[in-house]
Amino acid sequence: MSPSDFITAYSAALASQSWSQVSPLIHPDAVVTFSTGAVHIGAEAIRIAYERNFSLIKSEDYRMSDVHWIDTGAEVAIYTFAYHWRGLIDGGSASGSGRGTAVIRHDNGQWRLIAEHLTRIP
Repeated sequence: MSPSDFITAYSAALASQSWSQVSPLIHPDAVVTFSTGAVHIGAEAIRIAYERNFSLIKSEDYRMSDVHWIDTGAEVAIYTFAYHWRGLIDGGSASGSGRGTAVIRHDNGQWRLIAEHLTRIP
């Protein structure tokens, strides 16, 4: 899997709304900061946050675009991206978008997310 393949796999895993699909792509020591400012440290905290989102947002369509690679090394790769989502919350249509920065680490033969920071588009 290349760093670019990681993005495809991560997007598909998020779209599945299944932690079992996302989990293999998350480093145990990862840190994820949501656009709300909430910081989730470690795979267990990230699991709780993601599963909360999965249960809240039904029929979610999540997409990443405008990927810009800052660095792609043998051990670490860094990229920025735009994200867009839409789905149903309490039966009503909801959506959001923003920008993100992510760091992935090549660990035990595969790329895994070690840090992600999301912001909203003002």
